[in-house]
Amino acid sequence: MTVHLTFHNSVALVTIDRPDRRNAVDHATLLALRQAQLDAMAGNARCLVLTGAPPAFCAGADLTGVESGEFVTALVAALRGFTELPIPTIAAVDGPALGAGTQLVIACDLRVATERSVFGIPAAKLGLVVDHWTVERLAREMGWSVARAMLIAAQTYRAEQLVAAGAVHRIGDLDAALAWASELAGLAPLTISSHKLALEQSAPSPQYDELFEQARDAAWSSLDAEEGRLAFLEKRLPNFQGR
Repeated sequence: MTVHLTFHNSVALVTIDRPDRRNAVDHATLLALRQAQLDAMAGNARCLVLTGAPPAFCAGADLTGVESGEFVTALVAALRGFTELPIPTIAAVDGPALGAGTQLVIACDLRVATERSVFGIPAAKLGLVVDHWTVERLAREMGWSVARAMLIAAQTYRAEQLVAAGAVHRIGDLDAALAWASELAGLAPLTISSHKLALEQSAPSPQYDELFEQARDAAWSSLDAEEGRLAFLEKRLPNFQGR
């Protein structure tokens, strides 16, 4: 099992557990995350905490499988699943939360992170393009300036930097996140579900612009994307050619 669901009274704790891959998510893990969301609701959870087993929160997508269309579909389902839950969700981050890790973080309502946590979207180092939903969500949750630096400069941020920007709500460990979740579980559930619905609906629903879709598809099928993946696996700097 790469994802574990445990209950702490009315708080559901979902843990990504692939320590050998630094909790990088593959297709099976994303499916398990979506199932954990459904199981948490079936178990009458009043709050959900998402975390990763040491040594990372989630080091990104498992690059041995990101070329699969099924992977992208599963990633979208897992991300949107967190936003559609009627209960509060907290990302409890300890260590790297990169790429898909940052996507999971911004899909949650609230964020608690240790001082050693690092966030970023290294797509520009891999020749990949994230979807429009991620761009919009990143800008709304972490701010335009941070989003631009992550997406255009592949810049990473430490937790304390994001606290100052309002993108991380509290500095703390998993116990701190669970304690906060326990408090949230005692709040009015209909109020929270209504406010969540209003917050999600207040975000623009980006209709994928044809030019953006064409550019994204071209990037994912490019030689640069293959070079980025190989360079990552071979632990070397990529040699991008723009084709």
